[in-house]
Amino acid sequence: MSSESSVAKRTAEFTDAHGIAIVYDVYEAQGQARGVVQLLHGVGEHAGRYQALIGELTAVGFHVYADDHRGHGRTGIRQWNGPAKLGHLGKGGMRATVAACWQLTQIIQGERPGLPIVLLGHSWGSFLSQMLFNQHPEAYSAVILSGSAYRTPADMNPLPLNKQWDGPDADGLEWLSRDSAVWQAFHDDPLTVETPLLKLFGPVEAARMYGRPKKDLGNDVPVLLLVGRDDPVGGPHSVHKLADAYRNRSGLSDVTTLVYADARHEIFNELQQDQVRADVLAWLDKHVPAASTR
Repeated sequence: MSSESSVAKRTAEFTDAHGIAIVYDVYEAQGQARGVVQLLHGVGEHAGRYQALIGELTAVGFHVYADDHRGHGRTGIRQWNGPAKLGHLGKGGMRATVAACWQLTQIIQGERPGLPIVLLGHSWGSFLSQMLFNQHPEAYSAVILSGSAYRTPADMNPLPLNKQWDGPDADGLEWLSRDSAVWQAFHDDPLTVETPLLKLFGPVEAARMYGRPKKDLGNDVPVLLLVGRDDPVGGPHSVHKLADAYRNRSGLSDVTTLVYADARHEIFNELQQDQVRADVLAWLDKHVPAASTR
């Protein structure tokens, strides 16, 4: 269940507070729905890169809603009238991006009343998810963060992400995955951009990513943190600090961290991606069970 054709999809849009049309996809659960996954992609990419994960989620009863964030993917092409400024957030910046993701949560609540919502974010999407979770902890029944970090200057890598793989024969995208086919697909994708985050967002907007889990969230939501051992964005040390903060600052009792040996940043595109997806589904079975097992 990993191809785009394996799940029914409809594409829709909504307008954010600054007049930007945010494009999103809805994938229908197969069989009786047990919940909804709101999927938040990373910098320089788009929601369409998660087909294998989406296919497996829908196969076990989750609707999936996935938007192309401000400046990114189809949203960005329309926002900037072409690819030249793809990846730039535009007016409102980071705060408007988070607010638009919250708009999508509210759309989900309206369309799928009573179903638990799982917030699943990768990389920058995981930072946006952390911000959303701080602001609206009551809205989400579970949170899954992939390739994340503890959002402080000391715990997020300021260096070029491919630095440890640099060399005369380097592709430049070794930091994403050990699978060279992933690098080539990223290069060839007309909706991706390889410009570093700081250059795309600028220092002021990039600094808005900093922050820590809120103290005493008030809702004891289960959290799953997934990270490759060789992820240069934050890596295991940073993610373990994030887990400790969720336990000790936010008061969460169910925080799980999984570290994948030899994996780099995009664990859903890594050589052991089947195991990563299986771990996500097993965790969801425990925390958002199907109606027949509740």
